[in-house]
Amino acid sequence: MHGNGRDTASGPFVVTLVVDLPIAKPDALEVVAFVSDGSVENAGTAYPRVGLGRGVWAEVQIPKFADPPPLAVDVCSDVSWDAAATEAARLADALRRVGWTVRAPRGDEV
Repeated sequence: MHGNGRDTASGPFVVTLVVDLPIAKPDALEVVAFVSDGSVENAGTAYPRVGLGRGVWAEVQIPKFADPPPLAVDVCSDVSWDAAATEAARLADALRRVGWTVRAPRGDEV
């Protein structure tokens, strides 16, 4: 999801989940916080995120300039790609349980 008029993730290790859902960024962050039993950090700033575990967090990247969905949920880690991938899989499962359709970019399984 990097480029293409969208924000970019802030972590060195990133796994992106794609959601075809028309939802506002604050609402998407609240759902991510709810399913991960966390809270939105830095709410009301340009860089809100939800902590998912030690050194792992989720950010929501939305389309810019009235582009249609999808939105991206970037699971970032400053620990390792494996840490990001593990938490991304957990988050994807949790989001599916509340009815979201989640996929990886280009249709890869997560």
